[in-house]
Amino acid sequence: MSSPSPDHEPASAGFSALALKPEVLRALTDVGYESPSPIQAATIPPLLEGRDVLGQAQTGTGKTAAFALPILSRIEMRPGKPQALVLAPTRELAIQVAEAFQRYAAHMPGFQVLPIYGGQSYGPQLQALRRGVHVVVGTPGRVIDHLDRGTLDLSELRFAVLDEADEMLRMGFIDDVEKVMQTMPPQRQVALFSATMPPPIRKIAQRHLKEPVEVTIKAATTTAANIRQRYWWVSGMHKLDAMTRILEAEPFDAMIIFARTKQATEELAEKLQARGLAAAAINGDIAQPQRERVIQQLKDGKLDILVATDVAARGLDVERISHVLNYDIPYDTESYVHRIGRTGRAGRSGEAILFVTPREKGMLRAIERATRQPIEEMKLPTVEAVNDRRIERFKQNISDTLAMGGLEQFQQLIEQFEQAHNIPAVEIAAALARIAQGDRPLLLEPPTKREQREHSRERDARPSHAHDGEARRPAREPRHRDGDQRDFAPRQVRPHATEAGKRTYRIEVGHEHGVKPGNIIGAIANEAGLEAQYIGRLSIRGDYSLIDLPDGMPGEIFQHLKKVWVNQQSLRISEWDGKDDTVGERPPHKPGFKPAHARGHGGKPKPHGHGGGKPGGGKPPRRK
Repeated sequence: MSSPSPDHEPASAGFSALALKPEVLRALTDVGYESPSPIQAATIPPLLEGRDVLGQAQTGTGKTAAFALPILSRIEMRPGKPQALVLAPTRELAIQVAEAFQRYAAHMPGFQVLPIYGGQSYGPQLQALRRGVHVVVGTPGRVIDHLDRGTLDLSELRFAVLDEADEMLRMGFIDDVEKVMQTMPPQRQVALFSATMPPPIRKIAQRHLKEPVEVTIKAATTTAANIRQRYWWVSGMHKLDAMTRILEAEPFDAMIIFARTKQATEELAEKLQARGLAAAAINGDIAQPQRERVIQQLKDGKLDILVATDVAARGLDVERISHVLNYDIPYDTESYVHRIGRTGRAGRSGEAILFVTPREKGMLRAIERATRQPIEEMKLPTVEAVNDRRIERFKQNISDTLAMGGLEQFQQLIEQFEQAHNIPAVEIAAALARIAQGDRPLLLEPPTKREQREHSRERDARPSHAHDGEARRPAREPRHRDGDQRDFAPRQVRPHATEAGKRTYRIEVGHEHGVKPGNIIGAIANEAGLEAQYIGRLSIRGDYSLIDLPDGMPGEIFQHLKKVWVNQQSLRISEWDGKDDTVGERPPHKPGFKPAHARGHGGKPKPHGHGGGKPGGGKPPRRK
């Protein structure tokens, strides 16, 4: 393996100096790319020369273009078997990469790229493979399925990419990656990209890459100093109401609001639209043309708010974005850094706001430690401040309309009405303003005494600053599910009670394997094609975990989950027998307390699933 190269700087001459195909350069001009990022400048030349590349770079550094552009420049535009395969850890990333290929190949007529992932029916994928595709972008599990079925033929493969290899390791896909690599022709070019290089990833590189060019791009470990970071301690007020109040009182040009799920982005965008705000959602389900239209509307000032998931917002660079609001706290510190990096671009100042619930205070501290910057608490704008802004905007709208002119016809109508009904013009203007305002009240109502008391209690429950030592525990902090991140001890182990309409399964991975809730939920959601909202209660124990999945889950999904790995451990999923061995090994329950599965059943384990039958009886909601 060749020695690592030093960090690289962007090529000053731009993409035209990189010997890319003219059609590809035209596409880059269309999308407004001017000069390559460090990872692109360092990796595109060796990839164009046919060299293997081992790239270490964080998400959001431009890795997709770093491998997509040279592949498109060297691919043969003939129909047939796939010439390139990109392995990605998640459905969302596979879609994003496939969209990027399509975008960069806009001037290559006949080019075909196919994303394949779990949760999507096989029919369209099989039809596309039969017709012939140039590039396949897929998650390891679904690629293995196609290889086993004989529907994916890699005999003519020329290029292979492992994208976010460490994430595939974390999600337990590394054995699948090995299997896929072994089915490839020996004479193929390989590019491996990973944010970190743990030993298993280094071993894959040694086995499957031939004298690779090593590129290391150091990502900023701290957030930009020109971004002011604040958090709001989520109190009794609903998050949506609080966000609306912030949006009204906080001067901003354009804003991205981050939510965890695709459904949440759409629901939030609809609710903001209903409140009179120019908002739209982008997520992994949004078609590329629509995504581009929405982003262009944001650039043109026709939209002010974009509600997005992490993956959908990657690579988004719009000068107007002055604020980033984290409606849902991210699962990891790196995601937080990438999120708020959407503002404060090119030296401009930016604002980042983070909503934090009591159970998420540990994550707040983790973000501060990782970014080495304190995040200041923000006060929710008062009712008076919001009303002052509303009145100010109301008056400004009048001034703007007067300045536009063209009011002669309306003036005549007002004069006629005033004379005919003997009503002063000021009263007529007030009536017209009432019509224009519609059902939405002009002013907010002041808080009731009860709301003031609740706010006072929540204020007392706030954590002290992360650098001032241990926070006070909220007086009424909500009880946590097993497996939630907490910063106090000891952990109280609660019995697992199956949720209604679901069935409990046991998986052979737990705290001893270093697993976190996100690892399990992410792997199951991705491989089973289930939206995370349909995955129920998760209880992580010592060497196993219990998880609730929809009752009547199709048998093929159940069989597929048996092959899934998390944190280098096979799930080995099986139906739960009602025994929760860990309960009772920690501090005992209060006298007289019965486990949930025993209440009302004479001490016998409650049959889980509530619907009876074996897996395969019905179909839960699936990803679209």
